Amino acid sequence: MYVFIAIGTQEQIEERVRRFGKGNSWRLTWTRVALFALLGVSILPGQAPTMGTGASSPSRVMPLSSSGRVIQPGTVAAQQSAALGSGVGTVNSSIQVGGGFAGSVPDPEIPNGSIKLSLADAVRFGLVVNLGTITADDSVRAARAERLQQLSALLPNISANASETVTQVNLAAYGFQFKVPPGMNFSIPSVVGPFAYSSLQGALSQSVYDPVQRRNWHASQQTERAAVFSAKDARELLVLAVGGTYLQTLASMARVESQRAQVANAQAVYDQAVVRKAAGTNSKIDVMRSLVELETQRQRLSSLEADLQKQKIVLARTIGLPLDRELILSDSLSFSPAEVPAASTALEVAYKRRSDLRAAEAQVRAAEQTLSAAHAERLPSVSLDGNYGVLGPNPTSTHGVFAVTGSINVPIWQGGRVKGDIQQAEATLHQRQAELADQRGLIEQDVRTALIELQTDMGQVQLADNNRGYANETLSEARDRFGAGVANTVEVVQAQEQVASAENDYISSLFSFNLAKLSLARATGEAESDLPDLLKGNRP
Repeated sequence: MYVFIAIGTQEQIEERVRRFGKGNSWRLTWTRVALFALLGVSILPGQAPTMGTGASSPSRVMPLSSSGRVIQPGTVAAQQSAALGSGVGTVNSSIQVGGGFAGSVPDPEIPNGSIKLSLADAVRFGLVVNLGTITADDSVRAARAERLQQLSALLPNISANASETVTQVNLAAYGFQFKVPPGMNFSIPSVVGPFAYSSLQGALSQSVYDPVQRRNWHASQQTERAAVFSAKDARELLVLAVGGTYLQTLASMARVESQRAQVANAQAVYDQAVVRKAAGTNSKIDVMRSLVELETQRQRLSSLEADLQKQKIVLARTIGLPLDRELILSDSLSFSPAEVPAASTALEVAYKRRSDLRAAEAQVRAAEQTLSAAHAERLPSVSLDGNYGVLGPNPTSTHGVFAVTGSINVPIWQGGRVKGDIQQAEATLHQRQAELADQRGLIEQDVRTALIELQTDMGQVQLADNNRGYANETLSEARDRFGAGVANTVEVVQAQEQVASAENDYISSLFSFNLAKLSLARATGEAESDLPDLLKGNRP
């Protein structure tokens, strides 16, 4: 028989021994009394021996970081600045990709040989293997795990336990010195046991009402939503990163093709100068001047080809393709004038579609739930604990036992802890509300900047195209004059340089225009959905 025996004076213990035991059964009872008193173990009716734990502490609010902004695993920025040099190229555009968005997990199953790649193919590869999107998806998994952990505090916790215990204790080693009153017909040995008991139990613990844990769970739900929206925003950033890098590679390809034409043109002028020199109608200096121009154009071609190879490596690294394969880009830069949307219309779309704004709103709601949880620390909570099983001296001699405990925890005084939690939650909420307002301002800045750049780039493309036509006409006339013997190679070389500059300006303006369209799509939260039409020119 198992009874509860508290630690007390020797007289109190002896009185309990007389009350609960007779004859030889006292030896076993007293042994357990001494052992359980020593180890802090209590035996309740219908319960296996368990360590005493005392009253459970009240639930605490789940702390949040002051800032709700999810730091993306990398940076992607389309930049445009004014060009201070001469010519019609009035702006310089570039795409800057850093951090995780510049890396990837290579796909080992890519077949051998060259790879033909469209812009849509490049983005599709990047969405799967780019390190930035992988990191963002892992952040979503971590937030989901946190939500499940908070939910587990509200759901029943069920466990089963089977044990067989055999023990022997030397009480003298723990300082027990027993003095049995004279006339009692029993003795207390210093070494007790061995004795054994078997236990098989199932236990259940259930939070019936815990306002703090429930609000913590709601806060974790909003944190998970914020992580999901941040992952969607990472996909938009990746589209800008891959799309901008692809466009930059196309621009490098176009410059190489244009420069090859300049080399061929310089070669033709040099051959013509050599023929005229042999005929005695041209001086040696004209031959040397045309040769210098030819070598200059060849060196430019070599530099541009090297830059193209480096651009392809950057693109392959971003989308997880092998760096030793030849990339064949199937798309090309294009231009088709389009109506620039009104700022109010673009802003309305951006406020509805930008995932980073949705993430900031979810972070504010999470902070509101945390503040509510901090206030709820002053409310009582209700819990239920129970177990059922069999207990006995051996597995064949057991009896059913059970225990059910319902408890109410009422906070009375916690030394100002609740007030501190409330003030901390209020500060976090204020910070996240400020970040939400700032995020709206950042989105408006992105949209208005993209609209200005798109408007500027459209005019620059048209101007660069006209200037390219004028430069080609000038070169054609200069070559005709040189062939007729009324001009020297100075005029031809100058015309060649004008053509090379005009071609470079045109290619740069096409790149800037297409990058501006992609930047506007990113600013309005439609980069991934608008990608198929990016190089078709039927959307601004």
